[in-house]
Amino acid sequence: MWNPEKALFTELYQYPEHLRHTLENLPGSSGVYIFYGDDNAFPLYIGKSVNIRSRVMSHFRNPAEAKLLHMTRDIEHIETTGEIGALLLESDLIKTRRPLFNKRLRTARKLCSIRLQGLSAQIVFSDDVDFSHSEDLFGLFKTKMSAIEKIRDIADQEKLCYGALGLEKLTKNRACFRFSLGKCAGVCCGKETPEAHQERLRNALSALKIRSWPYPGRIAIVEEASGQTDYHVINHWFYLGTVKTLEAAKAFDIAVPHFDRDSYKILCRPLFETDSSKVILLD
Repeated sequence: MWNPEKALFTELYQYPEHLRHTLENLPGSSGVYIFYGDDNAFPLYIGKSVNIRSRVMSHFRNPAEAKLLHMTRDIEHIETTGEIGALLLESDLIKTRRPLFNKRLRTARKLCSIRLQGLSAQIVFSDDVDFSHSEDLFGLFKTKMSAIEKIRDIADQEKLCYGALGLEKLTKNRACFRFSLGKCAGVCCGKETPEAHQERLRNALSALKIRSWPYPGRIAIVEEASGQTDYHVINHWFYLGTVKTLEAAKAFDIAVPHFDRDSYKILCRPLFETDSSKVILLD
């Protein structure tokens, strides 16, 4: 049977002989790799791996990436001491260099979150609220609509009241329309207490809770491997950079421009779920 995807791959893909030497000399260590086209100033794709060579070679076995491979003229790599450094560097490079084929980690500076206020679930924005220190924030969303859709999904699953949540207007002393359909437990008409409604909402949101920055200021995350040491300097969930000495880390002081969603997601695990002795306070 004719496979159009395979046919496209066959048409576009030829083994890049001009890259053979580069591929053969890629390291089997952690780091970031960069695919370039004809212009080395503007990358096509940026990726990361704990094994650069293995990950880059996997691109050459993927028919879906035929277009990227067809355009690639050179591959650069930057080694890191470990996985945390690779994750942070990849995220930073994608934001600053905006490669053509990367979509996932593009900059989204204005973020939304859900904040509980009374019975309602309010949508707040990162340029109005300090996401690093605010309590009762749940979820990080790129658009207001995606945050509202999350609230609707939870309301449907938990039989919460759209009116009480602020998603619809309520008529005084009357149940909402969804109550008549059996989709609301009845906080709007006294069939459920506000406290029970709020508890079910909070429990449903608990997995999305944003953790406040747990330190007084800047920190350095120490990452060691094969006799090498990196100090990743972080301030209020924002990645400032990586240096090789503690003295350089202490001197690394840049104002935090905004809350960084990607750094937050990368850093939650090493900061809260691993050995805290890997963290050095800088302030």
